[in-house]
Amino acid sequence: MAFRLLLVLLFTASCGPTREPYDVILRGGKIVDGTGRAAFAGDVAIRGDRVVQVGAVAGTAAREIDARGLVVAPGFIDMHSHSDWLLLEDGAAQSKIRQGVTIEVLGEESSGGPCKGKMSGRVSGPEGSRVSWTTLGGYFEALERSGISVNVASYVGQGNVWRCVMGDSHARPSPAEFEEMKLLVAEAMKDGAFGLSCMLASGPGNLATTDDMVALCRVAACDKGIYSTHIRTEGTEVLAAIREAIEIGERAGVPVDIIHLKIAEQKLWGRMNEIVALIESARARGVAVHANVYPYTRGNNNLVTILPTWAHEGGLERMLARLRDPAEREKMKKDIRSGIPGWYNHYTAVGGDWARMLVNANLSAKNKRFEGQTMDKILAARGAAAGDGLDGMFDFLLEENGSVATIYAHHTEEDMNLAMKQPWCSIGSDGLAYATEGPLRRGVPHPRSFGTFPRVLGVYARERGLLTLEDAVRKMTSLNASKLGLRDRGVLRPGAFADVTIFDAGRVIDRATYLEPFQYPEGIETVIVNGQVVLEMGRHTGARAGRVLRRGRD
Repeated sequence: MAFRLLLVLLFTASCGPTREPYDVILRGGKIVDGTGRAAFAGDVAIRGDRVVQVGAVAGTAAREIDARGLVVAPGFIDMHSHSDWLLLEDGAAQSKIRQGVTIEVLGEESSGGPCKGKMSGRVSGPEGSRVSWTTLGGYFEALERSGISVNVASYVGQGNVWRCVMGDSHARPSPAEFEEMKLLVAEAMKDGAFGLSCMLASGPGNLATTDDMVALCRVAACDKGIYSTHIRTEGTEVLAAIREAIEIGERAGVPVDIIHLKIAEQKLWGRMNEIVALIESARARGVAVHANVYPYTRGNNNLVTILPTWAHEGGLERMLARLRDPAEREKMKKDIRSGIPGWYNHYTAVGGDWARMLVNANLSAKNKRFEGQTMDKILAARGAAAGDGLDGMFDFLLEENGSVATIYAHHTEEDMNLAMKQPWCSIGSDGLAYATEGPLRRGVPHPRSFGTFPRVLGVYARERGLLTLEDAVRKMTSLNASKLGLRDRGVLRPGAFADVTIFDAGRVIDRATYLEPFQYPEGIETVIVNGQVVLEMGRHTGARAGRVLRRGRD
């Protein structure tokens, strides 16, 4: 009997299906594990969606990838992305995957939900369709149904919360209305939001007081969320705005991440050391303050932000009506030229220099020829009257239904470099997941959508030596994961999720430019998301291996 059993076992072993010890082994790479420690040579073994061994790996795998001469790192985490709606159009996330990004963090000010109350029926999805959900959780489910190549995490946007209750009104919320806002934040946190995000430099964020933000952040803090803030101004009052962000975090007991830390006001260029000192002082007394940057000295916003805040009350139609009214125009011009206390004025931040404003909008057929041109040339070509060009800009906005995406040259390399070097400052693109072909090739987007992470590696680590390779990777991986509270992402170690980027450290570089942004970077060879190869030898495999990550569950 025993002899017959042995024969059966031998037959099964030789003729039955076999399973390799691992699904994937990455062989012979230079491992930069995301922690900041020195690189070392070794292998990485993956089984299912997890890393199971790092170092010298014996045995075989169903698939082996030769990583000799290449860096093997955790997948990059884009701490500040605006792909919320593009991922529903095309979940391939081409321009992010090709940078090595495996997690996109969404929801700055405007998130996929909530969209109920006075926002009901006003939120458009892909191709202008009305969304079928009312909560952030509903948005997450829509993403999962559509299929995505990257993992996604999201904040709940303070703008959504405010608009759901107040609509386009600039009135102060009543106590009951404010309680409604707090309930919306709590609901989104239960849905898996990683915290509360705001944009206090424009409406409706600028309507919220410091006390308002403290109260809303306390709700997020109950579920161990963070406060991600586009501060109230990056212009003349930037130091006060940094102090406010710190105060909100300190009073609410919530970690703070300052979005794209910069000084976007030429009168204050060179004072980043004072901002660093403010943050260091807060950290020394126990306030968990961090920041992120993108590696460019131009930011993306909209020409409409040049209009003073009061011009936006009542929504788009009211704003357009004001632009048509000669008396209202004169009031706007007066405020734009002289400024309003507490308002970040994009026009004066660049010294009223239209040449430092590059239009990157997807313009109407009438104005299509102006895409990728600076405003000085556009105004001249349109025959704008002599003067400061504000009337010509108003006319342009009217023709484009009140929205013209614009790149502003408003901060310096020296200030940006000082911020980037700080150990608490990570990397976020402030970009979107575009593509070089198909419907997601539109407008003239900021090159950060295509080049942020390879640019940090190629320009600031390899060419300029501002960062070591290991620290550059840490700022893209474990530092961002730790801010979000993601324990098993952003590092290469046994038990971590198998999000991996393999790149050529000697060749990696961005190719996108301000005038020709639709260019993928070079040197990103392979990207693995949750154990599945999504980019192979620079080619997108079409795999939809991404997941929605939910706070407290991932």
